[in-house]
Amino acid sequence: MANIQQKKSIREISPIDVYKLLPKTNCGECGEANCMAFATKLVNGEYTIPDCPPLASEKYSRLLHDLSALLAPPVKVVTIGTGEHAMTIGGKHVLYRHEFTYHNPTPVAIDLTDTMTQEEIIQRIEAIEGFSYQYIGREIRLDGIAIRSTSGDPEIFRGAVRTTAAATSYPLILCTLDPVVMEAGLLEVEGRRPLIYAANEENWREMADLALRFNAPLVASAPGDPSLLRTLTKTLTASGLMDLVLDPGTFPDGGFAKTIYSFTMLRKAACTSHDELAGFPLLGTPIAAWAGDELSREAVRWKETYMAAGLISRYADLLIMHSMEGWVLLPQLIWRFNIYTDPRKPVSVDPGVRTFGSPDKQSPLLITTNYALTFFTVEADIKSAHIDCHLIVVDTGGISVESAVAGRYLTSDSMAEALKEYEADSLVDHHTLIIPGLAARLSGEMEEASGWRILVGPKDSSGLKRYIEEYWPPKDDE
Repeated sequence: MANIQQKKSIREISPIDVYKLLPKTNCGECGEANCMAFATKLVNGEYTIPDCPPLASEKYSRLLHDLSALLAPPVKVVTIGTGEHAMTIGGKHVLYRHEFTYHNPTPVAIDLTDTMTQEEIIQRIEAIEGFSYQYIGREIRLDGIAIRSTSGDPEIFRGAVRTTAAATSYPLILCTLDPVVMEAGLLEVEGRRPLIYAANEENWREMADLALRFNAPLVASAPGDPSLLRTLTKTLTASGLMDLVLDPGTFPDGGFAKTIYSFTMLRKAACTSHDELAGFPLLGTPIAAWAGDELSREAVRWKETYMAAGLISRYADLLIMHSMEGWVLLPQLIWRFNIYTDPRKPVSVDPGVRTFGSPDKQSPLLITTNYALTFFTVEADIKSAHIDCHLIVVDTGGISVESAVAGRYLTSDSMAEALKEYEADSLVDHHTLIIPGLAARLSGEMEEASGWRILVGPKDSSGLKRYIEEYWPPKDDE
């Protein structure tokens, strides 16, 4: 049964199909009341197979095998590296995000070359590892390091790989078309599963041998030639290699439209036609922007920026880039974060009380929703204005203020209940609450429901500083 059904789209697999391959113990170890509930959420992507502990036992090994086959994504999962920083790429089920949640966000690897000095390599690694940005409460970072052999010398490349491996635990991509040079590098990182870049029509046999020998994933590369890429992939899989990454070629300028077309056709073949030879992760190389004769470095960086954004949007499962400027990288990392956020689950924070500064019993008390973007914007504005206050965060299911008011997720009753639940009486003595300006129409109802005095704050939290200066403490006639 599994062999037949694994050709289905995830959208065509019913919870009953999955339930038949579960232990049916209704043990509750997954957190659900029964196996049918777990099956439903497994199909929806809310759980993964390891979330069912009994399946890990020898007793259910056959069920585990069949269930894994049934739910296997059209695009194979490939792991690069080991340990906490390992990159998992691929694992896509569908073409479009609204059909099913995307999994395994596109890692971004930054290059260094073997012609750099040891000091330059270490400085480059420190910059890569130190690149971090807080975005609505989540830390976004770079993911890997690509070591390029520009010297063509095995010993020089080996030295660069040795230096890099000693300085970082990040996943590595070893880049050379010379099997002798590649082997020298692989000897320094045996057991770390670096990605081998790349096997082409000339070196595929030697690179395949290295991939098998070192148990490392391999890139099959045929830039601009889909037919050759397909033949190469077929040959490599026949050699026993299944951890493959496909490189259809990334071309700047006028060739970028062809690049996007190639990536799209490969992903479409995998997800809609279930073409097994197309069902591998795709590698995009926006670094190719630096191969041209552009005079302005800023122009090249801009080119690399839009290429990276286009490739993330159109199915690249892994990127190799060169630029380290924030204006180049941050848009990619934020765009990636947004694309790979489950659209069924708004990004939210835990409800409760947050305290800023050193408030006393006469300090302002504010309220907002638990939509992450709303909360972290309000938090940043309170901190920048140095306001000593308490902020009550109401559970609205991760919906913003205006939407929560319109959808009745934020009501006078829910806010009044939050005042009781979080013991607002113990926080302040004044019984005055500042509500968001976008919830102004609830002010009258809120006063009746809570017995508190309600002040309507600014619509945008950036106005909190001026608002507090002007209206706090409140005058008796307000």
